[in-house]
Amino acid sequence: MNRIALLAIATSITLYTQAQTYSWNNLPKVTLPTFKKDTLSITQFGAKSDGLTLNTEAINKTIEACSKQGGGVVLIPQGIWLTGPIVLKSNVNLYVSRAALIQFTADKTQYPLIETYFEGKKAVRNQAPISGTDLENVAITGDGVIDGNGDIWRMVKKDKVTEGEWKKLTASGGVVTADGRSWYPSEAYMKAETEKGPKTDYAAIKDYLRPNMVVLRNCRKVLLQNTTFQNSPCWNLHMLYCEQLTLDGVRVRNLPSAQNGDGMDIESCSYVEVKNSTLDCGDDGICIKSGKDEEGRKAGKASQYIYIHDNVVYKAHGGFVIGSEMSGGAHDIFVTNCSFIGTDVGLRFKTQRGRGGVVENIYIKNISMRDIVNDAISFDMYYFGKPVSLGAGKIEIPPVDEGTPQFRKFYISNIVCDGASRAMIIRGLPEMSIKDISISDVTIKSRRGVDLIEASGVSLSNVALQCTETSPLINIENSQGLSFAKVRALTVPTQFYSVNGERSKEIKVDSVGEGGVQFGYGASKNALKSGK
Repeated sequence: MNRIALLAIATSITLYTQAQTYSWNNLPKVTLPTFKKDTLSITQFGAKSDGLTLNTEAINKTIEACSKQGGGVVLIPQGIWLTGPIVLKSNVNLYVSRAALIQFTADKTQYPLIETYFEGKKAVRNQAPISGTDLENVAITGDGVIDGNGDIWRMVKKDKVTEGEWKKLTASGGVVTADGRSWYPSEAYMKAETEKGPKTDYAAIKDYLRPNMVVLRNCRKVLLQNTTFQNSPCWNLHMLYCEQLTLDGVRVRNLPSAQNGDGMDIESCSYVEVKNSTLDCGDDGICIKSGKDEEGRKAGKASQYIYIHDNVVYKAHGGFVIGSEMSGGAHDIFVTNCSFIGTDVGLRFKTQRGRGGVVENIYIKNISMRDIVNDAISFDMYYFGKPVSLGAGKIEIPPVDEGTPQFRKFYISNIVCDGASRAMIIRGLPEMSIKDISISDVTIKSRRGVDLIEASGVSLSNVALQCTETSPLINIENSQGLSFAKVRALTVPTQFYSVNGERSKEIKVDSVGEGGVQFGYGASKNALKSGK
């Protein structure tokens, strides 16, 4: 057996062994917050559930009093509780009763502009409807509903809603763009979003600076349990620099049209468990982040030691997502026993040049998907970008520097997907391949097959593909050290493998399958070695 074949087999065995020997049982256990049983009702401080009275002061006074007396439970009883921003305190469990609705006010003057963080950088935004900073022992629990009144904050694209919804929206006020394709809550919002350049007159564009709904920063021992969080102005749940974080049985509801309506953004957090939760949202579902570009790299706070299991994600841009703000890195993350139904992408990992950061040691297994709009599995280092062409089939290859991101050491197994546009894409940068990816025991029904572009050390084992477009089933471009074992086409392809690019080499397949192999764009026939 030649050196190339041995290298491919060794890579496959090493990746498989690492995935089998490291499991979520190796992670440190997440510590839950504890609270005194003492309970204060917001009605004791004058709150009224008539849906008209603004209860901001009463709710915050109750939370403050509870914290000062050593903590306990702040009770939101049955009723509709209209309020402005709520600020959480240490040792307080905000308990939202089953028949309670916390309804945030549509009066935007109640949300002052503050310095905060958004999309991985320091920013000025409207104050979050619910926030807490530098806290310990804090929770939001109970089966009630928290509504962020996001409809009055967000722009809406016409193609995201029905004709009836569009008519109702435009009749409510606001501004429609000249092309009739988008609605904005105000002229100031539309002007801020469409004009280029720095935006420093924050008061003039207040409408544009939408808040995330729940923002907890630098908190320790945090629990969100059973509550429904819906209709957020921007991201729904944003956890930043938190430790010992548990999200259990949470329900997130945003319309598919909700701009930036992410479900959970877990940013630069350590020791996290997300379980038994259901998400239906307008952007990414369960998303891991860690800062953006140079600012994120300087902060250097990775997302780490995270266990995500037994969750369901419906409409979302991605079911489980890492990036694209991942400049502080992410590692030791385990995802298992989750279902993605109707998401744009199932497993989505995204970044781009300038981000920097290393994402590694990601373990994913037992994932079920159905009706995925685009890719079942996507690794893409060209998020909002594309290769720069130098002509004659050549592309720009910049030097590796601190802004070069890295995806490596992913272990993905036991995946079933019933319906997707494409089974997989793994697209790295020419200066930094996506490396050491093990994908095994996978069955995908999709329109298209697999694209491997600028990939290195990728192993596909026991992968069954049923694709309606079968030429080629697997496309390889400028990739090396690949291994294909028991990769099967459930629909006979007109072409099985396409190998392209002069930098493609050291590709091991146990069988070329029906349809054979085609080489192009400078690829050598010696790049591929067939045989068991």
